[in-house]
Amino acid sequence: MVNQGKNTDDPIQVYEDILEHPETDTQAVAVALDRSVKGIGQVVMWANIALIAAIVAQVLFRYLVNQNFPKLDEIQWHFYGLVTMVGISYALVTDSHVRVDLLHMQLSRRSQRIIEVIGILTLLVPFIYLMIDQGYDYFYESLRVNERSSSPTGLPGRWAFKAVIPISFVLLAIAALARLIHDVHALFANYEHERVGKGLRLIVIALLCFAVVATALTFVVETTEEKLVIAMFVTFIALLFTGYPVAWTLAGVGVAYCGLAYLFDNGAMNWTGLEETLTGLDYLTLGAVVNRVYATMSNAVLVALPMFIFMGLMLDESGVAEKLMTAMQRLFGKTRGGLAITVTMIGIILAASTGIIGASVVLLGVLSLPSMMEQKYSPTLASGVVAASGTLGILIPPSIMLVIMADQMALSVGDLFMAAVFPGVIVGGLYLTYIFIIALIKPDVAPVPEGAKTPDWDAVKAVLIAVIPTLGLILAVLGSIFAGLATPTEASGIGALGATLLALGYRKLTLKKLVNVLVSTFNTTAYIFAIFLGATVFSYVLRELGGDELIEHMIAATGFGPTGTIIFILFIVFLLGFVLDWIEITLIVLPLMRPIVNGLGMDIPGFGVIDEPSLVWFVILVAVTLQTSFLTPPVGFALFYLKGVAPKEISLMHIYRGVIPFVLLQLTGLALVFLWPALATWLPSVAY
Repeated sequence: MVNQGKNTDDPIQVYEDILEHPETDTQAVAVALDRSVKGIGQVVMWANIALIAAIVAQVLFRYLVNQNFPKLDEIQWHFYGLVTMVGISYALVTDSHVRVDLLHMQLSRRSQRIIEVIGILTLLVPFIYLMIDQGYDYFYESLRVNERSSSPTGLPGRWAFKAVIPISFVLLAIAALARLIHDVHALFANYEHERVGKGLRLIVIALLCFAVVATALTFVVETTEEKLVIAMFVTFIALLFTGYPVAWTLAGVGVAYCGLAYLFDNGAMNWTGLEETLTGLDYLTLGAVVNRVYATMSNAVLVALPMFIFMGLMLDESGVAEKLMTAMQRLFGKTRGGLAITVTMIGIILAASTGIIGASVVLLGVLSLPSMMEQKYSPTLASGVVAASGTLGILIPPSIMLVIMADQMALSVGDLFMAAVFPGVIVGGLYLTYIFIIALIKPDVAPVPEGAKTPDWDAVKAVLIAVIPTLGLILAVLGSIFAGLATPTEASGIGALGATLLALGYRKLTLKKLVNVLVSTFNTTAYIFAIFLGATVFSYVLRELGGDELIEHMIAATGFGPTGTIIFILFIVFLLGFVLDWIEITLIVLPLMRPIVNGLGMDIPGFGVIDEPSLVWFVILVAVTLQTSFLTPPVGFALFYLKGVAPKEISLMHIYRGVIPFVLLQLTGLALVFLWPALATWLPSVAY
């Protein structure tokens, strides 16, 4: 018997017990594979420390001895590529990949295993085979010609870096095999505790509904390529509801539709009554995505991602949030709604450091909700404040979402960071104003705590001691970017080092906490990068099928005019935000909008400095829209993050009702930026 004497209702506990005490030789093999992938990952994750050192060294060399070393620049993205590529297999064995949980979380563990087995065999395995086969050829050609850096003073042996591609996918294959063995063994063992929950009927009904929708939509367009584009999009959305990881759903659908297009090209699908196509897609042309994967691995802008993630997580571990909460509660103790104001201000500070919605919402919920319930706050107001404050992380710089948006839209990261400052401050200011007013109008929803003392100088000093180091670090990071003293990548490395030193200064940094930060950084960066990989395959096939032209034509055909077209696109983004995370929207949808927005010819003020002010303004509008969609009932992501850590007395309906005023406030902020584009474009123009 498994888990004898333990809680067999907890699948995580079951999995951990199997790792320690495998029942069969088959399970022992799976456990060995798991441990090998984890062991390699736990070694490679330390490359993040080396990455920080390389970035800081480059900055020091430039300012102390006025020297720049291309080798150090290349070392940085070598470490980044190594961490992200190896990380995707580690994230698979630890089940850290992003999935749409709306239906998946209602299923029994047995049903979830069936979905995973089918997903691995039909979606992940073809992608892994493609990347190992084509990745090896890509590496071997580099080795054959002894490729080196394009810079005369760069690193030799470029082939060694390219070898990471096939090697990392071999690791991913091992991780997938381990999960497959665990799942198949559990399905044959038919554990009773894994049958609790719903069966696959729910998923089958959802897939049939999407099939009907896809069939209906194909009649709207004429050519076979356009029908394939529609079917490809609907298939992707439908498979998301199975709960299989987004990254591998993207990749698998891309590979599948490449094969389907090949069959249509060669007349093998004439029996459908549809015309033959001339897409030119086949196995070898799809192999071109390997070069795109390499370009993503060696992208100097994206090196900032793990560094900003590390910085935010290290600030969380340093106890900054707890210090701020304690100090600000003393300062606002006699103010009605003081605790809610405190939570919002901490949310703004965390937003400028963490940039991750899930992390901010969970941290604020854990820190503040018990205190707010104890002080007899309205559950509705309390949950609304926490959820709304936590979502500020994707808008207020340095936001990792803005880093990725800048890369996808070919814009300056610094421009987007500065463009987001005023909209972020406006939304945060609207939150604070609302809390202050509602606490005055309805004293019962945010009462003054019993025994609260009038703030004195000691309270002010405590706030300053808690706030100044953190704000100093954030201002140093943003200030160095805004002043042109450092690139966003360099500033991210300095920020990561600064957060570590801050944790040391607060005497909160231990080896265990450092490892926790490294593991979280490793996992978070890996699942984001995995979605990059999947989106690369998906978008490549979509473009070869003519998807970008179809979408551009469909939006132009609405006849809404420039302003109406922007509103229509934002509405589509808002709806997509219910089912997709910001990463998928940024990587798949946003690049398709670039030519459309450029073609509108809108007169957005760039003040003679910004090259593409309309794109900068549009990206900020999308960022605010996504922030709103993450809060909007019934399926906003932030609401479920909060429910996971909320006290029992806070129900999902409390959270739904609580966020509605904040959604309206965010829409107000969106309207202000829409009506006055200079709120987004003026600050970047002044800085440069």
